[in-house]
Amino acid sequence: MINSWVNSAEILGSDLPLELSGTGNRRALLMDALREAVRSGRLAPGTRLPPYRSLAADLGLARNTVADAYAELVAEGWLAARQGSGTRVAERAVPVTPVHRPRTPERAARPVHDLVQGQPDPSVFPRTAWLASARRALAAAPDDAFGPGDPHGRPELRRALAGYLARVRGVRAAPERIVLCSGAAHGLRLLAEVVGGPWAAEEYGLPFHRALLGSHGVGTRPLGVDADGARVDGLTRHDRAVLLTPAHQFPTGGPLHPARRAAVVDWARATGGLVVEDDYDGEFRYDRQPVGAVQGLDPEHVVLVGSVSKSLSPTLRIGWMVLPQRLVGPVVAAKGERELFSSATEQLTLADFVESGAYDRQVRRMRQRHRRRRDQLVAALERRAPHVRVTGIAAGLHALLELPPGTERSAVRAAAWQGLAVEGLADYLHPGSERAGPAEDPRDGLVVGYATPAESAYPEALEVLCRALPPG
Repeated sequence: MINSWVNSAEILGSDLPLELSGTGNRRALLMDALREAVRSGRLAPGTRLPPYRSLAADLGLARNTVADAYAELVAEGWLAARQGSGTRVAERAVPVTPVHRPRTPERAARPVHDLVQGQPDPSVFPRTAWLASARRALAAAPDDAFGPGDPHGRPELRRALAGYLARVRGVRAAPERIVLCSGAAHGLRLLAEVVGGPWAAEEYGLPFHRALLGSHGVGTRPLGVDADGARVDGLTRHDRAVLLTPAHQFPTGGPLHPARRAAVVDWARATGGLVVEDDYDGEFRYDRQPVGAVQGLDPEHVVLVGSVSKSLSPTLRIGWMVLPQRLVGPVVAAKGERELFSSATEQLTLADFVESGAYDRQVRRMRQRHRRRRDQLVAALERRAPHVRVTGIAAGLHALLELPPGTERSAVRAAAWQGLAVEGLADYLHPGSERAGPAEDPRDGLVVGYATPAESAYPEALEVLCRALPPG
C-alpha cells in the first residue's frame, strides 16, 4: 500500500494544465487525465491522491469539480474511498495495459529538448543556501509556527516581503496589507471570489488564468495589445477589474507605456475598479533596472500578485498579494479560518532567505544566467535565421520570435518532429479577441522559454529551433 500523497504533476503529467485550460468540460478533462495516469502506470494501485481541496487549489479548479470527478471515478471503479483513509487508486488484480495512441504531428515523440516557457532550470535551485535558511528558521521559530496556520500567512515572511518589494519593485505596503497564497493562480482565484466579474484582460495571456477565472464565474473581456502594452483605453465602467502584466507583457514582451500606466490608475479611481498586476517576472530585466510596479502609483486601487515560481521554484507553492486595505479582510475570509495551502516552515525559510540576502544573490545569479541565455538565442537567430526577429524588451524567462504570416503552426510541427517542445503565440490568444475572428489574422510567432534547459542541452536546443524555423 502506498501511503504518501502524490502531487498534481505526478497525477496528471506535465501537460495537463495546458489541457485543462481548453474549452472542454473541466470535470471531464480531469477524469480523462486521471484515467490515463492509472492506465499508463503513473499512478500505481493503492496510491493515495491529494484531498480534493488541495488538488483543486493546485489546478485552479472549483472544489466541487474535483470532488465530483473523484466521486464518479470511485463509482466507475478507478478509485476507492474509505472514511479516514482518503481516496486511493483502486487495487486491481490484473495490471492495466497502457493505451498506445497514434502519433500526431504535434506530439510525434517525447520531446528531447524543452523550450516551453514557464519555469527555471530546476538544477539551479540554491539547495545549500536554502538548507541553511531552513535550519536557522526552524531553530528560531516560535511555538505557534507549528500550530494551526493563520490565513494571512506568517508575519515573519510578510515583514520580509514588505521590505523587499519596497526596495526592489517600488511597492508601497505595510506587512498587514500582504496576504500569502500558494501562487499567482491561487491569488487570482481568491480575488475572483471577492471582487466578482466581469474582468478585462490582455488579449494575449495565459489561457490557464482565463479558465481559472471562468471556473469561478468571472468572465474576461480582451483588451488589445500592441508595442506599448495593453490598450487600456478600452476599459469601461462595467469592468470590475483588469488583469495586466505591466512590467513585461506576457507573452508578447513589451512593458506598459508610462502614459497607459497612469491611465489605468485614473480608470480605477474614476470607476472604483481594480487593477490586478501580475508581477510574474518583474525582477528580471536585462537592459536596465526593472521598472517599478504600478501598485506604487495607487496602493488603494492596485493589487500586486507575485510568487517565487520564476526566481526559485514552482514547487515551493508560495505567493503573495499586496492588497488595498478594503480587500484584506474579504480575501482572508475567502481563504478560510486556517492556512491550508502553504507550509509555515517554508514560509519561515523564505523569510530568512530574504532577510539574509540570499534571495537577492539568487535573483542576481538568475538574472545573469537568463540574460546570457537570451543573448545566445539572439545570436543564433542572427547567424541561422536573420529574417526572424525577437520582439519585446530584454527581460523575463522567454522571448517572442516573430514569424512570417501563416508559418506558425508549421514551425511548431517541425519542431515537434525534431524532438523540440515549443509553443506558438496563437496558443495564448484570447478566444474573444478580434484577432481570433475571420476579420483579422492573428500574429504569427513562437514563444521560446530559454530558462528551462540544462546548460549542456541549451546549444543543441537552439540548433533544433533554428532548423524548425521557416526559410527567409
